[in-house]
Amino acid sequence: MLNTVILMLAAALLSGLLFFENRDNRKRVLPVKTMLSCLFILTAIVQPHLIPAYYRFILIGLVFCLGGDVFLALPQKKMFLLGLVSFLVGHVFYVVAFLNVAGLNGLAFIGMVLTLGVSAGVYKWLAPHLGTMKVPVIFYVIIISVMLCCAWAILGENDLTRQGRLLVFIGALSFYVSDLFVARDRFLKNEFLNRLLGLPLYYGGQFLLAFSVGYLQ
Repeated sequence: MLNTVILMLAAALLSGLLFFENRDNRKRVLPVKTMLSCLFILTAIVQPHLIPAYYRFILIGLVFCLGGDVFLALPQKKMFLLGLVSFLVGHVFYVVAFLNVAGLNGLAFIGMVLTLGVSAGVYKWLAPHLGTMKVPVIFYVIIISVMLCCAWAILGENDLTRQGRLLVFIGALSFYVSDLFVARDRFLKNEFLNRLLGLPLYYGGQFLLAFSVGYLQ
């Protein structure tokens, strides 16, 4: 019941966020985005903590992502770099959480080849437009790629529940794809379409990772 209430609230806040993003109403975007991001932290907290270490690392990662959301919602240019760093740290904690419950396996190696190939193509696509942001972006591309590779490892870990594995993998993949729209918006073409597609993917991914806390075992 509580999960249903949280999801309904999240859907309402996401709709409001997209509305204010379309209107470019920055004063409304920040509080709505902050409340929505707080919800994915609450989601992790109220789940059964079946694997305590996994829960703790996911929760810390979610908190850093909340910080990233706040930074990206602020208008100052330097806030983008702070947001990037905050998300990077969040991904590090996701990696630690994933490795806490899964090791390398056949699916992880397949996922590694696929992910690194796509990420190399993405960086090549972005590189001519990055200017002074080349170094921070390449570090971010590396860590989010590692995060997705570790999610592949969880997908191939048969000792974990199928539902939990799918929550982690789809959540991580959604986060990864959503960042492509953030990059396109920041470095190639700033338009509402990027937020319209990217924000639901991002928040969907975060909520799936938060829910995975209660479903991996």
